[in-house]
Amino acid sequence: MVSAVATHLLLLLITVNLIPTTPIVEERPFQIADGGAGAVQGKSRKRVFPVPHTQEPNPISEAYGYCNTPNRTEQAWEGHSPADYKLLSVQVMIRHGDRYPLYSIPKTKRPAIDCTLSTSRQPSHPLLNPFIGHMGQGGRGHWESPLNNVPRLPNHSACEIGELTQTGVVQHLRNGQLLREAYKRHAFLPSDWSPRQVWVETTGKSRTLQSGLAFLYGLLPDFDWKKLTVRHQWSTLFCSSACDCPARNRYLEEEQRRQYRLRVADTELDRSYAEMARTLGLPTRQLRAANPIDSLLCHLCHSLPFPCVPAGENGSGGCLTMAQFAVIRQHQLEDEVDRRKVGLYHKYAVLAMYPYLNRTATKMERVAKSSEAGRQQRQGAEEVFTLSSAHDVTMAPLLSALGLENARFPRFAARVVFELWKSPPVMQGQAKKRGGKGDKSKEKGGEVFIRVLYNGEDVTFHTTFCRSHNRHATQPLCPLKNFLSFVRRDMFSVVNATSYQEACYRRPG
Repeated sequence: MVSAVATHLLLLLITVNLIPTTPIVEERPFQIADGGAGAVQGKSRKRVFPVPHTQEPNPISEAYGYCNTPNRTEQAWEGHSPADYKLLSVQVMIRHGDRYPLYSIPKTKRPAIDCTLSTSRQPSHPLLNPFIGHMGQGGRGHWESPLNNVPRLPNHSACEIGELTQTGVVQHLRNGQLLREAYKRHAFLPSDWSPRQVWVETTGKSRTLQSGLAFLYGLLPDFDWKKLTVRHQWSTLFCSSACDCPARNRYLEEEQRRQYRLRVADTELDRSYAEMARTLGLPTRQLRAANPIDSLLCHLCHSLPFPCVPAGENGSGGCLTMAQFAVIRQHQLEDEVDRRKVGLYHKYAVLAMYPYLNRTATKMERVAKSSEAGRQQRQGAEEVFTLSSAHDVTMAPLLSALGLENARFPRFAARVVFELWKSPPVMQGQAKKRGGKGDKSKEKGGEVFIRVLYNGEDVTFHTTFCRSHNRHATQPLCPLKNFLSFVRRDMFSVVNATSYQEACYRRPG
């Protein structure tokens, strides 16, 4: 359990709210660090790793990028490999799609958004109507408790707190369809896939469950419900039975103190909150506790005007402004820079995401072994596709743990993809006595490799475990063994340990 000190700090830090106080806290509702307005086209990697700036980045355009409005053609690099390489498995983590705010601003009207689904309302998608119909058959599927009591579709004409919007559904229908197109020629998942080959897991929030189902339907339209089991992850860290880690909690508390120190030193941020509070006729402390950026971001993403209140006593009245929004966003960008410099969050992230990464590595290793030459194949024996539907507080530490410290913060409907590839077999002995009598060539099984992609961009060679790999060598991909060594041992070097057990339970000295 996290100490009472951390709980007290959370109350002080609620306007910062960057990371969870325990593995089961849901969201960082206003941390927005994805790049450029709607930047989803072409081969540029600016969307994932911002280029060095000669001037300050525009916090408003950054916020629009976070919205991830599904109105542009997106090009993905999933499914790309050298010729004749075989795709063995795919594991995907997604962040849920666009949602209604988790917080409301006192004295203002809540954003007027309809959370029912309708093909007559934009944004829409060709799969939306069949998706709605297919979800009506979900009773045929298998659901781990308590998921059987969670609605499979958003269904309120006036959105409820945190509810997935139609935009969020469309974002993931597009994501799934995008990967369907990327992988269709590889046929890593047969059309008659077995229940064991597809693993779907989600937290207990409706927005993650519904996002996962939309993604899955885009990838596998009209999938067979009877084959599907949807599994519940109680922790947003997807740590299953390995969630207890005292050292992780200590790093978290230290990181929260760093956040607090930076916030109280930002006088411009304090002035903006004071101005906003005067406009609304509220004490500044109450406004901060209402986390106004969460609601303002919803207004921005849905092209709604910022909230206004009528004139009142003590000079109150007027509208919240884009300039005030930009000040808060700018503080978040500065906090990200400081967070990377200090390094406490990275240590937290390594321990937070080890259980998920270890499961990922174990699945890859099993699939790789089952593909070895001469090994008897059991049809449908291994999980070749895994979908984990999660939150920003899951994906942000995952990126950090992988060494992708400079990656943009997870936008709505962000995705991280792990691909496992196998090179074609080679013939040994061919170079000797070519055509000579008695020449016996022996086939050597292909090697296995990993690719990591973030929002469609290949970031493998930005990861800690493959940054130094010579990609121009005879094998242009990253060997799986690099990833296995990283997860099983090397990732703990940042906390001066060689195992998860040692890193979590060693007494601070």
